[in-house]
Amino acid sequence: MVNWSQLDTLFLDMDGTLLDLHFDSHFWLEHLPLRYAEHHALTPEQARARLLPMIQAEQGTLNWYCTDYWSERLNLDITRLKAEVSDRISYRPYVPEFLSAVKASGRRAVIVTNCHPDPLALKLQRTGLDQRVDRIISSHTLGKPKEDPQFWQDLQHLERFRPDTTLMVDDSLPVLQSARDAGIGQCLAVLAPDSQQPAREDSAGMPAIHHFDEVLPHLQQSPRLPS
Repeated sequence: MVNWSQLDTLFLDMDGTLLDLHFDSHFWLEHLPLRYAEHHALTPEQARARLLPMIQAEQGTLNWYCTDYWSERLNLDITRLKAEVSDRISYRPYVPEFLSAVKASGRRAVIVTNCHPDPLALKLQRTGLDQRVDRIISSHTLGKPKEDPQFWQDLQHLERFRPDTTLMVDDSLPVLQSARDAGIGQCLAVLAPDSQQPAREDSAGMPAIHHFDEVLPHLQQSPRLPS
């Protein structure tokens, strides 16, 4: 599934990979429509009917992930609203153990996320995730999402890496396909990003796991690729 002996760098998605996607799902599908309904004197159902097509239209673009964009478009403080339900921010199963094993192996772990810097700061405050990895890079720094083929070339200017000895782990199949097309040597899909939703069955031919305990034993037994 993963050839650890050929890897010296791990690029790790955050939401749905390291952190439970339930927080984001709950916010966009439940909490935001509730607050939007209060602001516009609508029912939550009416608010969802107005919001969801608006949000879906931006899927795959940087706007989809941009707190500033949605705050301005909806005339709501999205970061403040996210903080109202921040108690739902949590790790996915076996993530602390996995990150500890990566560190012990001597491999470099870099979070590469589409999360906007404002909610990113909120999530780090709640989890201390930044203390478990070597670096965190938001796609907003590069002005394009991970789905964009140019993203991976631009990423080299911030984080030098050898594509053939790099693993990308993500719950987004379009992101993984983008990484594979860019020459990333190994990709791994997460099939159960949201603890409150059924796991996906289709990984579009990508190696896939539900939780990190499925790869932990091999990681712990595999030495790092010599530099």
